[in-house]
Amino acid sequence: MENMKAIRCWKTENPLYTKYHDEEWGTPVHDDQTLFEFLVLEGFQAGLTWELILRRRDAMKKAFDGFDPEKVSEYTDADVDRLMNIPEVIRNRAKILSAINNARKFKEVQDEFGSFDAYIWRFVGGRATDHRLRDFSNMPSESEESMAMSRDLKKRGFTFVGPTICYAFMQAVGIVNDHLVHCFRYKEINEMK
Repeated sequence: MENMKAIRCWKTENPLYTKYHDEEWGTPVHDDQTLFEFLVLEGFQAGLTWELILRRRDAMKKAFDGFDPEKVSEYTDADVDRLMNIPEVIRNRAKILSAINNARKFKEVQDEFGSFDAYIWRFVGGRATDHRLRDFSNMPSESEESMAMSRDLKKRGFTFVGPTICYAFMQAVGIVNDHLVHCFRYKEINEMK
């Protein structure tokens, strides 16, 4: 593992980032509940650091019933008040309301497409996009696919799903592999295709 650290594409000593990079970021996700979790977390991250999201992720997961879209879709004003009173939760009313709204819209997409997975992966034809990046200076903050995803999600009533948030979501759940080509995770993820 020491050798692998030498070729990690993220230059960080932060253990939260290291664990996230090594175990999750860019790994293709096809589980609807995990896709919902990342959709919510990326929305909450808007205007904040990803480190803050990672530090609060476990508390958020507990507060939001494991990011179960079925349960979150049934939240009431009392649940909003409850979430606003949990110090470990990012207490932004607009983002909390967005998570609840998005859970309801998520269920509608599941009903229409059979799963959110089937819906969301169609933006890349069911196969992860590999940018074969050599350095991060060429990494986009959005793409044609993230813009199309954003437009379609917004048309369906989702909120906090701009093109940049959608692109970060695509990176997180492996719809895009933006690990640098010399990173050990780049090869591991490409072998998952």
